[in-house]
Amino acid sequence: MEVLRETMWLELNWYQLLIFEMIFPLKKLFKPLMLFCAKHLFRKAWSGFYQSVRPTQNGLSLNVDISAAAFVQNLMVIDFVKDILNIKGAPLTRQLSDAERLKVKRALKGLKVEVTHRQNVRRKYTIFGLTKEPTKELTFPFGDSGEIKSVVQYFHDTYQVNVIYTSLPCLQVGNKATFLPMEVCKIVGGQRYTKRLNETQTANMVNMNNKKPVARETSILEMVEENDYQNDEYAKEFGVMISKSPTSVPARILPSPQLNYHGGDTRPKCGQWNMKNQKMFEGGVVNFWRCLNFAQFVSNGKATGFCKNLASSCIDYGMKFSSHPIDSPYNARPEKVEQALKTIQKEAMTMLEGKELDLLIVILPDNNGSLYGEVKRICETQLGIISQCILARTVERMNVHTLANIVLKINTKVGGINVVLRDPIPMVSDRPTIIFGADVTHPNPGESGSPSIAAVVASQNWPNVTNYIPILSAQLGREEKILDLKRMAKEHFHAFEKNNQRRPERIIFYRDGVSDGQFNQVREYELEAIREAWRNEFKESVVPPITFVVVQKRHHTKLFPWNHDDFSSVDRSGNIYPGTVVDSDICHPTQFNFYLCSHAGIQATSRPAHYHVLCDDNHFTADQLQTLTNNLCYIYARCTRSVSYASPAYYAHLAAFRARFYFEEGSFSEESSVRDSKIHQVADAQVKQLPPLCDNLKNLTFYC
Repeated sequence: MEVLRETMWLELNWYQLLIFEMIFPLKKLFKPLMLFCAKHLFRKAWSGFYQSVRPTQNGLSLNVDISAAAFVQNLMVIDFVKDILNIKGAPLTRQLSDAERLKVKRALKGLKVEVTHRQNVRRKYTIFGLTKEPTKELTFPFGDSGEIKSVVQYFHDTYQVNVIYTSLPCLQVGNKATFLPMEVCKIVGGQRYTKRLNETQTANMVNMNNKKPVARETSILEMVEENDYQNDEYAKEFGVMISKSPTSVPARILPSPQLNYHGGDTRPKCGQWNMKNQKMFEGGVVNFWRCLNFAQFVSNGKATGFCKNLASSCIDYGMKFSSHPIDSPYNARPEKVEQALKTIQKEAMTMLEGKELDLLIVILPDNNGSLYGEVKRICETQLGIISQCILARTVERMNVHTLANIVLKINTKVGGINVVLRDPIPMVSDRPTIIFGADVTHPNPGESGSPSIAAVVASQNWPNVTNYIPILSAQLGREEKILDLKRMAKEHFHAFEKNNQRRPERIIFYRDGVSDGQFNQVREYELEAIREAWRNEFKESVVPPITFVVVQKRHHTKLFPWNHDDFSSVDRSGNIYPGTVVDSDICHPTQFNFYLCSHAGIQATSRPAHYHVLCDDNHFTADQLQTLTNNLCYIYARCTRSVSYASPAYYAHLAAFRARFYFEEGSFSEESSVRDSKIHQVADAQVKQLPPLCDNLKNLTFYC
């Protein structure tokens, strides 16, 4: 085929160490080889290694990678709580607010503590929660007589401990009926901390994992040498031999697609391109707009100057954008966000005689907490206003490249098209085709009362397939299947027929976030839901052919160049070239799957996306599906770079993440958390549904 003639072949090191003999239960062998902490780098993060066994075309393979993880320190619970609340110096003798209590509870829940008040007895407990009342108000029936005794008095009489922090809640441990004052508990060190990290901790973790390809390869080789698998007693007992050398696999590089702007073409080089002297393929229209400024250190003059330059850039790139706002910037305090937004809308409708704003530019403080989410929630579920949020530091450091990136987002939000593929798309351009992207985002660790959010987007502008309209749904927390997919897919089919005057004749579905162990349940439930949606919408028994592809990003497969010094096979970051695809040797022995690195490395080591085909009624060849997937990575609207996985799945991820803002802060009670699976199956009423989107946004890619 043509694409094969245009590609080049090279060899890559893939760090899956081959297991040549395997005659034992895998779990039993690798139980003693779990993640360990190789080096204590700083207080809460240690580096270690990850390993797993996977079936491949060459037999079973051991997948090895290095990584960093967060662990808790061995310290008193009181000190841990002060750290969580960012309290320094003064003792924490006051009562916690409801918000502080919830924050502390989420951080502590599930951690193990040991008691310090019983002399040589260091009994350990798991924290289940915090009491609502402070320690000084807690009482319980004591002994056979049932005498009511306070926790403070009990610890004084029984253990000669004077409880000092009586205004703080007690820990609920064991069977939840056991109360322990925080000051007598110490966190057991070395526990993996899986809760959400703050911005500083996250940045430190990213820096720890940011290893260039050469450095990462060297670290892995050193780790393999240090682990000495060959002499491991468990491996010897089961007759397992593990090679010290990484696997070499053939790969090829897919060519980047030609991109089409209004009146001009461009071909990306190494996964990126420049929009200089180009205009949007289809410019959006913004007639009425205004600026709302929440950043008190950004003056009116600075805000006005930034907006003027932004409007000029929008016009330069081909948008029909009014050069003047309807009024000067409106200044407001962050705590008055809802009042400010409603005032702006009211003033706009008065000035425009009933017409509404096309765009609201919102300047936010650099550290804005929940303000961004509040702006999006109010604009998109109450007022129907498209907003573009910009940080104060972006306004201060305004430059041409930043303005161009903001223009890309604005044009997409208001219904424009930034760029399209010039050449026909394999198995898409020849017949009306709808391309879906789907993802489910789950609550952060510790937020057990929150629902999961499912987002399904679908292309509505065949044959360009660039506009992906979202449909959102809240569902039971931690549920990976998209429970409402039948309704969501039905609405997309209806919209496709309305927008294109034709029904789709092919269905391509990119599903993000599904692990190997969930393949069967997703295949059985979601495929049938798509078919049922078609039958219900069009009253037809024959459903168009469906290709269902799972996109996996959270894996530990790394692809390294065979020769790091060969600049014909590596990009500037030292990573493999965008478009590198591997579909043999390390792939599943019987199923259709492949690894594709579609993006250029910026920092650290690139991770290829793993695509696993669960159903293929369209009978794609490997070459056709790989080319389609790679090409879709180049029409992501928010940047002039190819992205790391297919843009429909990327859009679904963005939409699901956006929808989490639609629940007001504090919407969910930790006390009403539903954890029992039987309750999950029958208690749909306990899932708080998302507020509906405003009607004027439903057919726009407003979430970009």
